Amino acid sequence: MFPFETSHPENRVVVITDDGLSFTFNDVRSFSETINKIIQHRCLIFCLSQNTVGSIFGYISFISNLIVPVMLDSAIDSDFLEGTINKYNPEYLWLPDNRVNQFANYKVLFSKYNYSLVKLEEKSSYPLHADLAILLTTSGSTGSSKFVRISYENLKSNAEAISSYLSIDALERPITNLPMWYSYGLSIINCHLLKGATILLTSKTIVEKDFWNFLKSQKASSLSGVPYTFRILKKLKFTEMSLPSLKTLTLAGGKLNNDLNKEMCEYALHSGKRFFVMYGQTEATARMSYLPPEYSIEKLGSIGLPISGGEFNIVDDHGKSIHEAGVAGELVYNGKNVSMGYAQSFNDLIKDNDNNGLLFTGDLAKKDEDNFYFIVGRKNRYMKLFGNRVNLDEIEDLLSKIISDCACIGSDDNISVFITDRNRISEIKNFINLKTGIHNTAFSVNYCEEIPRTALGKINYSKLEV
Repeated sequence: MFPFETSHPENRVVVITDDGLSFTFNDVRSFSETINKIIQHRCLIFCLSQNTVGSIFGYISFISNLIVPVMLDSAIDSDFLEGTINKYNPEYLWLPDNRVNQFANYKVLFSKYNYSLVKLEEKSSYPLHADLAILLTTSGSTGSSKFVRISYENLKSNAEAISSYLSIDALERPITNLPMWYSYGLSIINCHLLKGATILLTSKTIVEKDFWNFLKSQKASSLSGVPYTFRILKKLKFTEMSLPSLKTLTLAGGKLNNDLNKEMCEYALHSGKRFFVMYGQTEATARMSYLPPEYSIEKLGSIGLPISGGEFNIVDDHGKSIHEAGVAGELVYNGKNVSMGYAQSFNDLIKDNDNNGLLFTGDLAKKDEDNFYFIVGRKNRYMKLFGNRVNLDEIEDLLSKIISDCACIGSDDNISVFITDRNRISEIKNFINLKTGIHNTAFSVNYCEEIPRTALGKINYSKLEV
């Protein structure tokens, strides 16, 4: 079973930790066999994840033994965790030792690598769909207990496609600066496991000196991030660092503003590295498209081309395909990596495939004459001002040219803009009016100490209040 369908030498190093420990594929297999002896049937398990050996070995073992993990942030709020347990009734928890005391009433069956397997009280058993491999969240540490149902075919097909266009082989050494409960972070692990590469495992962040010491000493070959990651890298003067082993940079999880995008593209071209701009959603397991590095400047701002085995279509409000270049509509994706659908309780875990390979992304896109695709906004980020359609994402993109941090929310006939520089409120008002023609009475510019963000650096619009 994935991710060990490809046979790797038992003595090949699969993980190196930031404290200098190395683990081989034989270590993983031995661990997986132990889990199989303890949990001898197919069931649901909550995996409280972090970028550590216990977490990654647990994940691999559960997938290999047909146990279905629910991937959660190890920092998940206790009340939210309890509520989610009540909704899904998992039989087991796999969690860091420092959280075991929260479940003192239950039995610890096994502990290793600072993780423990906890058996919850006996519950009524329920069936799991035979294709269901894993449940992934789109909300991070807190928020919705709605999960995306990912199949074994979803995992395998997406890992194969990603490893193909990134040319991943057993010599690669990716560093894990993204959390493994996040679909993007997990996909990095999956596609490198598939090819027998060595994963450089760390919970350190890119703002810590130890992260860069680990990256350099272990000769990391690739670094991945979301837009927020690259904004931090710019502040750290990343392009001035000497990183000869680093050959590949990948971006997903949102749109990078064009200026920084161009800067990273030019840096990669001049330093002999590859910079891949990619597009994906958890609902498509991870990745749906990528921009080949040789087009990074020519097609700046594009999400590129569909991955191998995938197809894009753009449709209008009536579901009719748009074939003309430059005309925006909703982006629809078709491929084997499209998830089975959502789950909101254990009752949904037996459900068949709701999507059948088709995903309406909710993103508005257009294509150019060469069939390269560009995201222009979110379908639900459009609103009307005095009868005219306005895209809040486009306003944010426009403002990003003159201010480093901003966010927009709104309802019909009113937009609220948030900035972190109190002294520029009047300037921003005049800029919006001049560039968009929106009358001053239709929007407000508000100061906030910082723009609220999720753990992955995305703007948390729900926490913005006027």
